[in-house]
Amino acid sequence: MQIIEVKSKKDKKDFLDVARVIYKNDPVWVCPLDQEINNIFDPKENVFFQNGEAARWVFKDDKGNLIGRIAAFINENKANFGTQRIGGIGFFESINDKSIAFQIFDTAKKWLLERKVNTIQGPINFGENDSYWGLLVEGFTHPSNGMAYNPPHYRDFFEAYGFKKKMEQLTNHLNIKDGLPERFVKIAKYAISKKPNLTLKPLDANRFDECAADFMEIYNSAWAHHENFTPIKKEYVKETFEKVKPFYDPNYIWFAYVDGQPASFVLVLPDVNQILKHLNGKLSLWNKLRFVMLKRKKTITRLRVWAMGTHPKFQNTGLESVLVYKCFEGAMKSQYVEGELSWVGDFNDKMIAIHKALGAVPGKKHITYELAV
Repeated sequence: MQIIEVKSKKDKKDFLDVARVIYKNDPVWVCPLDQEINNIFDPKENVFFQNGEAARWVFKDDKGNLIGRIAAFINENKANFGTQRIGGIGFFESINDKSIAFQIFDTAKKWLLERKVNTIQGPINFGENDSYWGLLVEGFTHPSNGMAYNPPHYRDFFEAYGFKKKMEQLTNHLNIKDGLPERFVKIAKYAISKKPNLTLKPLDANRFDECAADFMEIYNSAWAHHENFTPIKKEYVKETFEKVKPFYDPNYIWFAYVDGQPASFVLVLPDVNQILKHLNGKLSLWNKLRFVMLKRKKTITRLRVWAMGTHPKFQNTGLESVLVYKCFEGAMKSQYVEGELSWVGDFNDKMIAIHKALGAVPGKKHITYELAV
């Protein structure tokens, strides 16, 4: 077997093409945009390189056929937690051969051990956990944009190698045309009536900088108490907003302000994977034109709830219900037929309760694993 660390332009292309080889007969898989994956490993594009490093490898058989890939990374802002020094692996792919999979894991582990890591988490992303995070173990249906997808047998590879479950990531689905439960609507309307000092605003492309600052303030306050949390930077938020600008809909990204203070947000995006399915990861001029045409034809019929957050000062006041109601009241009269609420950690009882109150049903389950080394 050939083990090639990704350095050259050819290596980078091979890294992308491994997935095309693995999933060539899988009708469900959606090829991510090549540029999006490349940007994750580009220090000029990914702010996480400011305090971390990453490496990746391509694996070939003796005939030069692509058989696997993996990436390893360490973020010094999050690496040291108690007695743990944590590194990550991600973008794992392998042919259906356990011995090959184990050699792929060994390669990434060796690199992490050289950096004094004693705990490996994976599969994760060299970035925030909203994209390419966790191993899919239930619900092998159409993946929404940013959600990890893999063959079912990868679970056996991880667990046989010694990885143990760190957390489950739950995704629930909502039939938009059924409408929201009456009780949920009443709660949302009641919360609005009790807050005369409440202002609701959609994301405005003309004030991205202001919206990014509000998002960052709410997010960092809401998640500050979570294990190994590192505040996100405004630069990262602005970068994310710019990335979704070509396909976002302002009717589904809302901010709540109480007495003018940023209090809560909900980020819901059309599932652009329904268009990317037709592009095979390429954004050529022709594919850009196809993207515009498919968007106009209302190819996208799914929404994904990417993130929600409420400042601790305003939690337990119903703001999450207000914003979800604001998003989905319009969606019921639109082209959208399905909402995906993804993902919520198994530790997040409050958000799980909101999903249930919405009438959402289980759709997918991912697992983030951990390995002591």
